[in-house]
Amino acid sequence: MRSISRNRDAQLIMQTVYCTLALVASVGSVGFFDMRFSSDFYIYFTNISLYLSLAVMLAELFRTIRRKEDDYVKVMPRVRFISMLGSVLTFIIFNALLANDPARDPALNYKVECILCHIVLPVLYVADWALFYEHGKVKWKLPLLSPVFPLLYLVYVLIHAAILHFDSSIMNYAGTDPVIYPYFFLNPERVGFGGMAVWILFLLAAFIGLGYLFMLADHMLYRIRRGRN
Repeated sequence: MRSISRNRDAQLIMQTVYCTLALVASVGSVGFFDMRFSSDFYIYFTNISLYLSLAVMLAELFRTIRRKEDDYVKVMPRVRFISMLGSVLTFIIFNALLANDPARDPALNYKVECILCHIVLPVLYVADWALFYEHGKVKWKLPLLSPVFPLLYLVYVLIHAAILHFDSSIMNYAGTDPVIYPYFFLNPERVGFGGMAVWILFLLAAFIGLGYLFMLADHMLYRIRRGRN
């Protein structure tokens, strides 16, 4: 009996399903299902995390198609790990904080792309890593390096906000007010600069902590597989 972890057919099914759903979510992220272009799609961490995860999974799929034998998936394991942390953090932050934000229209939570991005795709992304990647490889330094992803995003948001404060008309393609701060915890007008700093430190610590939890999961999965062999 072939191990499912190395099973090429199982990998192809998972990767194809994920890529198909992620493409649907990507199309929805730019406003296609609302029949209007969302000019602010590029500023949300959810979307950036989605596009990165889709790129990695597409690379997985193309590599698996070219590979003719059963084996573990070995596509960019470090990038895969960091992008997975971003996907999981998106899942946690949205469901714990953003979905119930009083300033948010509750109907948005039931849109196809919202359900895919914040629930279905993060779960599938973790499942793909747990099932098909070789484990016992995550080193203790990787969780410490993983916050580079959200830190780069933070710099991006701050530059974006500075540009819009300087001249909001340059981003106002749709004739509506552009999104300056994509999330309330990055908005100094809602939480203050001190509150924003606290949120940033908390989220970076959560990102690192999440990385170490998945490092432990990585080594546990390695022991489980070794015990079965």
